Amino acid sequence: MGNRHRTRHLLNQEFMQALLLNFRHQGKKAIEKVARNQPGVYLKILALLVPRETKVEHSGGVKAMSDEEIEQAIELIQTTLAARAGEAAKVIEGTAEPAALPAPNGQSSEAALEPAPLPKSKHKPNRPMLEADNAVGPRERTRKSPPGG
Repeated sequence: MGNRHRTRHLLNQEFMQALLLNFRHQGKKAIEKVARNQPGVYLKILALLVPRETKVEHSGGVKAMSDEEIEQAIELIQTTLAARAGEAAKVIEGTAEPAALPAPNGQSSEAALEPAPLPKSKHKPNRPMLEADNAVGPRERTRKSPPGG
């Protein structure tokens, strides 16, 4: 019975050592590739690394702050609010004007503005992939470059 536990311990130890050596060799490149090609997976990994519960201890709050610290906090809040108000002021309003291009194939201008129906497919959509793309927005699929290039 003890021999089985020893074997499992050695296997775990050797596996972790091999994993560490591989990570030291290729880990940074793998992380960058996942972040670039699969941002949803990358964010999920980050979320899994964050502890579920964080202890927050209050140490006196405002009562423990000096007058100078309170003034600095107020200035920080005012600066933050002013920056947020500035962001809201950047909204540009206007009206869209129809383009003067002729409608394709002699269609009426109303028909030309309607989106074309999607072609019917024989295959069911890959729902997990649609949801994965929607989780972080659709991404442009690119050809992979050959190894070493």
